[in-house]
Amino acid sequence: MAVRVVTNLTGPPKTDSKLAARTIMKRTLVVGLTLAVVLACVFFVLTMPRPLGEDQLPEHSVNLANGELLFWAGGCASCHAATGAEGESLLVLGGGVEIATPFGVFRSPNISPDPQSGIGGWSSLDFVNAMVKGLSPDNRHYYPAFPYPQYQNIQIGDLLDLKAFLDTLPPSSNKVADHSLRFPYSLRAGIGLWKWRYLGRSRSNPSAEGTAQLERGRYLVRGAGHCGACHTPRDQFGGEINERFLAGADSFEVDEAADGASVGRVPNITPHPDGLGGWSESDIAYSLESGFDPDFDSFGGSMVEVQENMARLPAEDRAAIAAYLKSIPAVPSDAP
Repeated sequence: MAVRVVTNLTGPPKTDSKLAARTIMKRTLVVGLTLAVVLACVFFVLTMPRPLGEDQLPEHSVNLANGELLFWAGGCASCHAATGAEGESLLVLGGGVEIATPFGVFRSPNISPDPQSGIGGWSSLDFVNAMVKGLSPDNRHYYPAFPYPQYQNIQIGDLLDLKAFLDTLPPSSNKVADHSLRFPYSLRAGIGLWKWRYLGRSRSNPSAEGTAQLERGRYLVRGAGHCGACHTPRDQFGGEINERFLAGADSFEVDEAADGASVGRVPNITPHPDGLGGWSESDIAYSLESGFDPDFDSFGGSMVEVQENMARLPAEDRAAIAAYLKSIPAVPSDAP
């Protein structure tokens, strides 16, 4: 009996080809799902809140006078009091000031001691975690428009003094609208990645070791004064460019007519000729007290409020700020 052999010159039978394709698809799906789970886990770990614990707060006796000094050094009223507030109304921190950025418009929160609308219900630990970790009491990430990257440089004892002073101020029931941000910046989870990239990293400005005055100036400039938040340029993700510390940056103002923000310029305040190179330490200290530069021109824009806050500091603190600003590297402005 003859046996007929049929050879498929084009490959395996179609049924085998379909089975192989399904197998490949299943394997690809499994690999894809596994990779997605791994990435989700990595994302969760990198973005998870890491608050301080109660045991990390030091034993501390409150100093209200020091708390008030930090209040003015930090310019709390400039962002959290109502726009145009003067006199006693500067101490009503109901929030609502709009801060324009390339990412959208941020609105400053109510930080008065009102227990419903403000922070009156916060514990000392809640406050410290907000200031150094950028976390709300329920462990949500705060956007770094709130300058906790700078405030993390403030000693915890000083923060406890500041919280105690804030608790003495008038309460406000003002309800502040949420931020108006573009996608994907409206997704708070991404702030955890931002913190992983930027929060707590070392800065390039010198340590100013050697004199108590320089150390005090450094502490005020890099901490409560958060000068770098405005005067240091930022990259496309909003992180400070450390190599250009205090070399000047773009500023933004809400422009309702343009349905966005208008762009200005925050000046260079390094000792470079583009900045404060021609200013002496006494010039800087006097300008922070009086609002006049060495040519007797008055400050303008948001620097007016900064200067008015600095004028409330002791003269030795303004002198320390001046000494530190003259000690940092001279960096040219990066303005076009």
